[in-house]
Amino acid sequence: MALATKKNKWEQALVIFIMVAGGILVSIPFIWMISSSFKPESEVLSIPPTIIPDNPTLDNYINLFTNMNFAVYLRNTLVIVLFSFLGLLFNAMAGYGFAKYNFRGRDKVFYIVLATMMIPGQVTMIPVYLLLNAMGLTNTMTGIILPGLAVAFSIFLFRQFMTTIPDDLIEAARLDGAGEFYIFFRLVMPIAKPIFAVQGILTFIAGWNSFLWPLIIANDESLYTLSVGLSLLQGQYANNFALQMAGAAFMVVPIIIIFSFFQKYIVEGFTMSGIK
Repeated sequence: MALATKKNKWEQALVIFIMVAGGILVSIPFIWMISSSFKPESEVLSIPPTIIPDNPTLDNYINLFTNMNFAVYLRNTLVIVLFSFLGLLFNAMAGYGFAKYNFRGRDKVFYIVLATMMIPGQVTMIPVYLLLNAMGLTNTMTGIILPGLAVAFSIFLFRQFMTTIPDDLIEAARLDGAGEFYIFFRLVMPIAKPIFAVQGILTFIAGWNSFLWPLIIANDESLYTLSVGLSLLQGQYANNFALQMAGAAFMVVPIIIIFSFFQKYIVEGFTMSGIK
């Protein structure tokens, strides 16, 4: 027994060592990016390299907002994220409808929604662009936001979760005189907090990283997002690696912070939705 216990401890120590070593190895590029964003341009490529800046500076971040219009890009990105959360509410209502309402053609419509998940987003960009162009919505914030309000995967995930909510609970609320909107906002949404947390994180990440569609639909630089602005750095400031690292850090750090706080909800939400 003592030998088996000692063996288990050695195995645990080996696993911990491998995980720590792997974590450090994976973190090196990220640490280098954060460190380089506070370095002067001359220090980024210095030999030997420095992890901690010898002369730390905020000039790179200041340049992003004074010379590169990152304040405009940030505003546009936040607008997209805000309306994406509005779309998240619509997707939740659609998932609730598919889960708890019996109407003619419900299953067929739901299968059509599922079928759209099999089509790559790049395939539908040209038809969507032509439709928006015919409506006069190209090169507008509305044209950027509108296609992202309905997401098939989000509807599917909400539907899977809300099928687990007992029908008797909803019927009891109706017998007490509660309206449908009251039931959804005061009864269903509190129960569905885990899936809302999951979809909220995924929605924020998708909106924050929006790149290809804004680049296609917008011709005016005043409509560009942070991701598009970051790509402009590689062209206009290709040799200024410190400025590029500052832009990349500004893009990545908020996502890491949010994911660190809410990562447990992602696992819980996917598990409770029946996705393995």
